[in-house]
Amino acid sequence: MMKAKTVANKTWAQLQVGESASIERTCQERDLFLFAHVSGNINPLMLPRAEGKESVEGEESPQAPVAPSMWVGSLISAVLGNILPGPGTLYLEQKFEFPHRVHVGDRLKVTVTCREKRAEPVAAFDTSIVNSRGEVVCKGLALVEAPIHTIETPTRELPALIMEEREQFPHLITLAAQLPRLKTVVVCPEDHNSLGGPLLAHERGLIEPIFIGDPERIAAAAKELDADISAFKLIEEKNHRAAAGRAVAMVRAGEAGAVMKGDLHSDDLLGAVVAKDGLRTGRRISHVFVLDTITLDDLLFVSDAAINIAPDLLTKMDIVQNAIDLALACGVEPKVGVLSAVEVINPAIPSTLDAAILSKMAERGQIRGGVVDGPLAMDNAIDMDAARTKGIVSLVAGHANVLIAPNLESGNLLAKELTFVSHAEAAGLVVGASAPVMLTSRADNENARLVSCALAQLYAYWRKNGRAFTGAASEIALAAK
Repeated sequence: MMKAKTVANKTWAQLQVGESASIERTCQERDLFLFAHVSGNINPLMLPRAEGKESVEGEESPQAPVAPSMWVGSLISAVLGNILPGPGTLYLEQKFEFPHRVHVGDRLKVTVTCREKRAEPVAAFDTSIVNSRGEVVCKGLALVEAPIHTIETPTRELPALIMEEREQFPHLITLAAQLPRLKTVVVCPEDHNSLGGPLLAHERGLIEPIFIGDPERIAAAAKELDADISAFKLIEEKNHRAAAGRAVAMVRAGEAGAVMKGDLHSDDLLGAVVAKDGLRTGRRISHVFVLDTITLDDLLFVSDAAINIAPDLLTKMDIVQNAIDLALACGVEPKVGVLSAVEVINPAIPSTLDAAILSKMAERGQIRGGVVDGPLAMDNAIDMDAARTKGIVSLVAGHANVLIAPNLESGNLLAKELTFVSHAEAAGLVVGASAPVMLTSRADNENARLVSCALAQLYAYWRKNGRAFTGAASEIALAAK
């Protein structure tokens, strides 16, 4: 058995004048957010700028916010409390000077040096913090009560903190914006959400929208947004089903490359997509939710939660392949967990049989592009410890980034729970058709629609080129070969 790591102190009697100790620490955005939560200090100069927000007048640099001086000074307590004198130390007094500012990314060396020993148990320490450029960013004098008894204690692991950090979606949006705008027919954008999303996507360089619907309602939505839509093509069609049919016909004719749902029922749009003269391919269409979760490093793909109610085995095969294709288009290496209530095959639970067959189909090359395993329960699909506890040996278990639900009900519950309870950011796309279809919910906000446009861009590129788009620089390099 491995011995637990411990920390030990130096008592006042053991302490020597001139003795010193140091730690190193890099200032990160996370530190500034945590300090703001704890202290209540929300000075905008000391918080990273939110994505898409304008800088504050007088702000030094939105990319490198100034770290609060008291956060910088607090690093000294980590040396005093953990190393020298260590556990049992209590502060009496601290004086600070801050000759230079600290910014996100700065590497800091924090040092304390015993200056003098006063009447037991008091000791004075010179304190300093220096950045990687050799500049003193903080200096001062600490007066502490040093411990008088030896303490050796196991290192305590602090509870994990979850922060709502968004890393994946901004990357996808930035990547998609490097591609030519995708001509997108927006069907019935007749409220502020369904119109605001495509306008934001146009502003960010993702799509070139063409609007089809009731001109009066679209104009009213634009007025509500205080937006000028006079520069965009607008086709009048007040009947929702007819509008969906015209949108699909435009894609078939090559006048547009994608379809986006506005303020109409999904059935009206999908009816046109799956019609004989629609956007059918040899594969069943399905919907894939893409979620940017707080606790996972990769994007999470969940399917099917919107179209196929009770899919049979062959439909599930298409659902798996569609989800793999979208993951590949986003630059993700698909590890597909086919979900059920349990991770063992049980003939009384039909979804476990389907999962096992899908896994074998992937092994035999009937499903391509990803590693597929099942049946897996949700815990052992996502969590490695749960997989180990259950004795599951698999390339997917504990690492799944694509989750295939047994049916629409369970998939929808899973996606909505992750969104509304676990605070994941969600977007989605219909795949398996001959062009991307953005089947956004009428309740989706502008950001969800914006990300759906980015997914459509990347998926359209993948369909055309057979590989993921990794950036304009990579394209130039490939062209030069």
